[in-house]
Amino acid sequence: MKRFLAKIVSLMKEERLFGPQGGPIILAQVENEYGNVEGSYGIGGELYVKWAAETAVSLNTSVPWVMCQQTDAPDPITENEQKCEMFIYQDVLINTCNGFYCDGFTPNSPSKPPMWTENYSGWFLSFGYPIPYRPIEDLAFAVARFFERGGTFQNYYMYFGGTNFGRTAGGPLIATSYDYDAPIDEYGFIRQPKWGHLRDLHMAIRHCEDYLVEAYPSIIPLGLHLEAHVYYKSSNDCAAFLANYDSKVDANVTFNGISYFLPAWSVSILPDCKNVIFNTAEVISQKSPEDVSFITSGTSLVSSPWSWYKEKVGIWGNNTFVASSLLEQINTTRDTSDFLWYTTRINVEVDLKNGQGKEVGLLISSLGHAALLFVNKRLVGFGYGNHDDASFLLTEKITLKNGENTLDILSLMVGLQNYGPWFDIAGAGIYSVILTDLNNAKKDLSSTKWTYQVPSCTLIYRVGVGLEGESLGLEKLSLANSSLWIQGKAFPINQTLIWYKGNEGGRKFSVTSWEFTWCEILNFPLQTTFLAPGGNGPVSLNLSSMGKGQAWVNGQGIGRYWPGYLSPSTGCSDHCDYRGSYDSSKCLKKCGQPAQTLYHIPRTWLHAGENLLVLHEEVGGDPSKISVLTRTGEEICGIISQSDHPPPDTWKPKVGFKSVVPQVRLSCDEGWHIASVSFASYGTPKGNCGAFIPGSCHLNVSTVVQKICVGKQRCSIPVSKAVLGNPCPGVLKTLAIQVLCSD
Repeated sequence: MKRFLAKIVSLMKEERLFGPQGGPIILAQVENEYGNVEGSYGIGGELYVKWAAETAVSLNTSVPWVMCQQTDAPDPITENEQKCEMFIYQDVLINTCNGFYCDGFTPNSPSKPPMWTENYSGWFLSFGYPIPYRPIEDLAFAVARFFERGGTFQNYYMYFGGTNFGRTAGGPLIATSYDYDAPIDEYGFIRQPKWGHLRDLHMAIRHCEDYLVEAYPSIIPLGLHLEAHVYYKSSNDCAAFLANYDSKVDANVTFNGISYFLPAWSVSILPDCKNVIFNTAEVISQKSPEDVSFITSGTSLVSSPWSWYKEKVGIWGNNTFVASSLLEQINTTRDTSDFLWYTTRINVEVDLKNGQGKEVGLLISSLGHAALLFVNKRLVGFGYGNHDDASFLLTEKITLKNGENTLDILSLMVGLQNYGPWFDIAGAGIYSVILTDLNNAKKDLSSTKWTYQVPSCTLIYRVGVGLEGESLGLEKLSLANSSLWIQGKAFPINQTLIWYKGNEGGRKFSVTSWEFTWCEILNFPLQTTFLAPGGNGPVSLNLSSMGKGQAWVNGQGIGRYWPGYLSPSTGCSDHCDYRGSYDSSKCLKKCGQPAQTLYHIPRTWLHAGENLLVLHEEVGGDPSKISVLTRTGEEICGIISQSDHPPPDTWKPKVGFKSVVPQVRLSCDEGWHIASVSFASYGTPKGNCGAFIPGSCHLNVSTVVQKICVGKQRCSIPVSKAVLGNPCPGVLKTLAIQVLCSD
């Protein structure tokens, strides 16, 4: 680790990337959230923290070092340095906060600033779980409270969602998508209103910047769960934050002789101690429909001709060995494959009079993550764990025939453990197999002879990997027209461990046009080709018809899929109350549905012509229903009332808003433009983005919006009588607009 740290720091110095060298790096980090697991290692953990801190600081980066979630981060600052008014945080170890809220965080030394290194914008997705999301009102509240109470630095995790391509997803059972409900989604699109509301929040905070760095705040109680933090430059020059941290009750407060309305669980920002330019609970930024969907491009695999190859169950090759125990999976396969076969034989004597065989119970215990059970080469069971507990028990009643019976268990990995104490030695695979007969007599098979089919590879080719098809190299383009494949009009679906290949009219594939890294990519059980959808929008593969497996496009792994694992049918709500403390189980959607059905295909992985799609299906699915999707348009909305605040960037110090009025601002993603107006009402419109309807007071202002917005990437419509007219005089009016952005 010391060599690694030294090497990275050396590379940064050589490129002059640290701040004092004129570069962009202002902080360096050693370790991450080690404090959460330190206690599990006893005195060793404490000594390691001290060593890691000393090692980092000794590298002389000339920028501060941070340790996230590390309350005992050593403080190398001397007493004299602490008294120095001109002290610069150079080669200092600062403990920082990670979490949903850090406004109550205090560093372990008064000489260190309060820093928030991970503000969770949402939460990660796991197979078999509903989709978590974090309301923007709560996220903005957490940020505003942090700076209100003296915070100095805040960083979002995640700000840009992503994808765990290939087998890189952590585990156990973490999904391929790492969208994280981030302000920028997995496909690179801005997620509204989260992105826009945070933009407005930081504009408002920046208006207070000179005050925030000038002095510590003065705290003024305003009532129960109500308070103001005021930052003074002088007695009559200040900025203020007004907070209502009650989770239920709205309030009216008086501050500096002026009355202000504070919704529950909100913060108002007053850069001049008078004018509210932002409230965390009042979202006036652009919005999108709750579920932004992809548009089918017309690329469906329903008409693709298919060939197939039936995978052999159990041991199929010579690359085997026998052990008188059940072996832990990760150490046996060295993570070269998600699969490990456990195979044994059971001899029984059956009463031939009834001819029915012997019915017994089978109890399989696994550390995780999933397993397929075959008796005499026939599938009889499928068991799996979940993210919180990857271990599971698979209990089945089976019938054994007279004489020799084969028992084959295919253990399946779904990501490696990557967090928590001792995660580096967390195991997987089968650890107990017990037979019970009708008289409850037990026979422990765990220490009998088990045969293993294990993976191995060289730099040139792969030999004896977990499945037979991998060894045959069915993924190779040179075998695309091999006689190994069975062809027919009606191909078998919903079968376990079956391989498919699309014929595409018997087209000959070029062997030299593809490159594969055999020791990194699993071989390819299902194969077809497709044309990339037109346009520049992101591309997604809809795998909702499949069970469980992995997918590749042009040799690039797009990740594990498991739409067959449905989430619980309860626990979700259409509208989650943002008020009150958030946690990862508070706001959920898509209950009773797969965690993920759409899988990201980066445009850079696609060719102008045909593209090779490969699927390895483990439990059974219907590949003919797979489709390739893209997004060629997106609805966006704006809804603003006459009583709402103008945008924060229109406020000017010592000038205020003056003649600035509230305005609807609409902005398409880069490269797109506003193509049409689908709704525009000034009056008392009802509904939400994607489902607006006119209210009792309604003036259709579509013509006005079309003139101002259509053909542009962004536009702004003032909520004013001069622009929109004045329907229903005396009524507080709202402007609601919905437009279509197109590429």
